[in-house]
Amino acid sequence: MWPTAVHDFFAIPDRDLDGRIFVLSDMMVTMELLRGWPAVVFHGTSEWAMDYLLTHEAVWLPTESQVRAKLEAELAVRNGRFHQLLRLPEGYQCVVSLAGEPLAFTAVSPSEAYGLTLLDLLQKPLPGVNEV
Repeated sequence: MWPTAVHDFFAIPDRDLDGRIFVLSDMMVTMELLRGWPAVVFHGTSEWAMDYLLTHEAVWLPTESQVRAKLEAELAVRNGRFHQLLRLPEGYQCVVSLAGEPLAFTAVSPSEAYGLTLLDLLQKPLPGVNEV
């Protein structure tokens, strides 16, 4: 689960809100516990019929700095190393190394390049952990 904070971005799938991006704010949308579940609560939005949204119903959209921080933390756990983010004619390339082997992922934005790299790392077993 993503640790939410003020100014985090999210989308709401399957509610006819595709293409809309929302942001947590300390004024209109807050994080609260609702019946013991973390929820995004909409205060003062009279035009909406939706009063709240449970966090597992939202798709969190991390900022570039958030996804890079998560990538760097994951690399540290795996004894990997961040090398560079390159600007290419077709987008951006994130270059890291894991167990001495270089890995490179290209995407249209820095956030997506970091995200593809992070996703690849998260799909690999941790060193020293037996697979089930």
